[in-house]
Amino acid sequence: MSAPDERQDTASATVEGGPPQRASTGHPLVVEVTGARVTLGGAPVLHGVDLQVRAGEFVALLGANGSGKSTLMRAAVGVLPLSGGEAKLFGASTAHRRTHDRLGYVPQGDADAGSIPSTARETVATGLLGSRTWRLRRHDPRVDRALDAVGMRPLAERPITRMSGGQRRRVMIARALVREPELLVLDEPFAGIDLASQEHIAALFRDLSDAGTTILVILHETGALAEDIDRAVILDHGRVIHDGPAAQQPALDLGDHHHHPSGPDEDFLGQEIHPA
Repeated sequence: MSAPDERQDTASATVEGGPPQRASTGHPLVVEVTGARVTLGGAPVLHGVDLQVRAGEFVALLGANGSGKSTLMRAAVGVLPLSGGEAKLFGASTAHRRTHDRLGYVPQGDADAGSIPSTARETVATGLLGSRTWRLRRHDPRVDRALDAVGMRPLAERPITRMSGGQRRRVMIARALVREPELLVLDEPFAGIDLASQEHIAALFRDLSDAGTTILVILHETGALAEDIDRAVILDHGRVIHDGPAAQQPALDLGDHHHHPSGPDEDFLGQEIHPA
């Protein structure tokens, strides 16, 4: 693999009025968003945002509701079109679907679980589908490993329509993990999950990060992951206002700014990354 271009030595999101913050250099860029602009329902949501995440980093996106966090994440993985700028995964345009074979993605909420009464095991198995895999093995040990990782193997045969919101959330995390991705992208993974399960999932993320998995996660607050996150990127009104060590993040106003319509891509999202 060739060395990263010198222009990309800084893993950063542009902060107005100050120099970019540095992350570890020498590792290839896994996520690269440049000048991202997004308009939803006729309203601008992102205003020329840059974001870079290098291999092995653990990066949190923070900000108030309506600040643009989910929009940036969805644009970064290529399921929300940009009105300006560019998004790349693993050095290639997100239009190249094979980049998604290296990605595990958990969208916001549990809407991606769908309404079809598939079991937890069946749902997790769909995470193995991709550009090179169109048929599933009847019994793939990776499915049980992923269910074990999130503490859901005892409910493997239960239909997800009969699960609580927190249980469905854990199944969606398992589905993202089942292909053993190089990049794990999660939007509010702790939403609706009880405290004990949050601690279990946080320990799982910690182990994955220690093993070299790149993680980009949206959090309401850093909480149990505060000591593990390499960088915190804070958005406000569609612009980055901080990019640096989590310990140095400014105090956040987590009140709602405004609501952006999610649009039809919210349903499209999981089907692109993990066909059901």
